Amino acid sequence: MKKIKMISFNVNGLRAIVKKNFEEDFKKIDADFFCLQETKMQAGQLDLEFEGYYSYFNYAERKGYSGTAIYTKHKPLSVRYGIGEEKHDTEGRVITLEYKNFYFITVYTPNSGSELKRLDYRMDWENSFKNYLLELNKEKGVIICGDLNVAHKEIDLKNPKSNTKNAGFTKEERNKFTSLLESGFIDTFRYFYPDKKEIYSWWSYRFNARKNNAGWRIDYFVSSKDLEKYLVDAKIHNDIFGSDHCPVELEVDEKILK
Repeated sequence: MKKIKMISFNVNGLRAIVKKNFEEDFKKIDADFFCLQETKMQAGQLDLEFEGYYSYFNYAERKGYSGTAIYTKHKPLSVRYGIGEEKHDTEGRVITLEYKNFYFITVYTPNSGSELKRLDYRMDWENSFKNYLLELNKEKGVIICGDLNVAHKEIDLKNPKSNTKNAGFTKEERNKFTSLLESGFIDTFRYFYPDKKEIYSWWSYRFNARKNNAGWRIDYFVSSKDLEKYLVDAKIHNDIFGSDHCPVELEVDEKILK
């Protein structure tokens, strides 16, 4: 079986990570789809192309903030930016590529912020984004990847007890992710590794968190259930540095593109 490799990586500033072996890591991974979140740049600030890849960028209106990108070896049928709601589409958070059998989406979910200042907005975003996915899924399968800014279960972060009222592990955020899965989606890493512990994709820059592996799994590949037959494996590349996140991976059967 030939496999398609999909990567998602919150780079925490594309211009910054380019100075930290990003191009070498990109080429070494050799993915069919390579998605970025938190690019933190505007059009024209960095010309980063890779031979053999089409590239698509969605920039936030606010400078040095948010932003997403997709590099792909497979030219899409169509590309759309945002989810079609003006209140959610100024921060460059979503890119959707259309293929014959599925939609491929990268997303950078809004963080609820310190003291949960944006939790109400986050809840509104979650409802709108889920509706967007369900509408697409009426047409064909959907694969979503990105920094979803939520650790779903206690197994998904090092210190669950002390974080229950912190952004990314509130009951409200976790319930929204549960609701998404219950509406017909799969957390692909847990699909393959339901009980795997101490595997994370983000670590605070404070308290030697990465050295001590005191992390959170907040970066995901989520698939609609109608694409389950194409799922092959999932990985988390915690040996790749340069950001406070690491890349996550989904492998699918290449028949998904046929």
